[in-house]
Amino acid sequence: MPDFPMNISIPEAVAALEAALPRPVEEHRPLAQARGRVLSQDLTALCDHPGLDDSALDGIAVRLEDTREADEARPVTLEVIGESRAGAAFGGKLEAGQAVRIYTGAPVPSGADGIVPVERLAFEANRVRVLAPGRAQDIRRQGSDFAVGDLGLPRGTLLRPPALALAAAMGYATLPVWRPWRVALLSTGDEVREPGEALEPGQVYDSNLYGLAALLEEMGVQAVRLPHALDTPEALTAALGPLGEVDLLLTSGGVSMGRYDLVRDLLIDQGQVDFWKVRIRPGGPAILGRWRDLPVFGLPGNPVSALVVFEVIVRPALLRAQGHTGEPHRFTQAVSRSHFRSVEGKTAFWRALLSREGESFAAYAYHNQLSSGLRGLATSNALVVVEPGLEVRPGDTVQAMWL
Repeated sequence: MPDFPMNISIPEAVAALEAALPRPVEEHRPLAQARGRVLSQDLTALCDHPGLDDSALDGIAVRLEDTREADEARPVTLEVIGESRAGAAFGGKLEAGQAVRIYTGAPVPSGADGIVPVERLAFEANRVRVLAPGRAQDIRRQGSDFAVGDLGLPRGTLLRPPALALAAAMGYATLPVWRPWRVALLSTGDEVREPGEALEPGQVYDSNLYGLAALLEEMGVQAVRLPHALDTPEALTAALGPLGEVDLLLTSGGVSMGRYDLVRDLLIDQGQVDFWKVRIRPGGPAILGRWRDLPVFGLPGNPVSALVVFEVIVRPALLRAQGHTGEPHRFTQAVSRSHFRSVEGKTAFWRALLSREGESFAAYAYHNQLSSGLRGLATSNALVVVEPGLEVRPGDTVQAMWL
């Protein structure tokens, strides 16, 4: 019997990979270079937003008591004494019977306590006929979005575009973030060739290297592409020579039950194995171990298996090891329009197309669910999650993970 866990659950695999990664390193990066990073410290606001009372729309700033009775049948006429626009506030004070023309984001002048939208106004030279009462709720109060000292973005936030916009609005030019993971990528197999080379019978192009590198780089991870390794112990050992400063080695191929699954053999015989095999379909033979103190996560060689295991296990582990507490993927419920079969003892992730039908989404299975069927993954927009023993038939509600 092996002295390492086998056939573990997906959450156990994520937790094991997270624990195997080294402690993250903090650095400070300019705002424009922080996309996809994870915050290493809380960010509190350095300013109020809005910085003063301003208008939520175009119109006029008024005293509410002057427009209380205004309607289309009995408009109120006010004197327009100036304007206020963003970056150029009106400097005076509003008195009874007066109005100031105002634009979205402009400071509300002293004396005004309401806004009338431009659609309810008729301008005549320096006067305006008001066809509706002013509204206090159309004034955005100073600090109503956030005030100095408010927690805007907590440690562990993944810096997607809205979070970066908020960081900028709070006054930050540089951000404290975790240094990107450095992940080495190694493809194995005698049959694997570089795209563009001539293929002999039985050979395939190396889609895993490019797909996995793109997924890593999309996350802001530094992908280090290693030369392809043939299926010999000597070639594999040579490929795993001096790797430089990397945090994780991600391999594809060589982890299943065959005679030439040499990544598995290398970790078992000369390294360390933390687990082998996960209760997932596709991608069950995944393995985690260490080689010369470097964490190694071995993905199956079939391209769909490699990419699905990355999404379900590797991506969450890389994020959580940097303190990210949010969900790494978006999920939605959908009505199944196809049969999605269950796999005994495994959680299955089947390629599907989600489409909007009325008030909900419908899930259609891609016709080819083989682990080598890469076109289905490229043309699908979701993976339907089927727990063991829960066969999904047309009309059933399913959980789907957006790709």
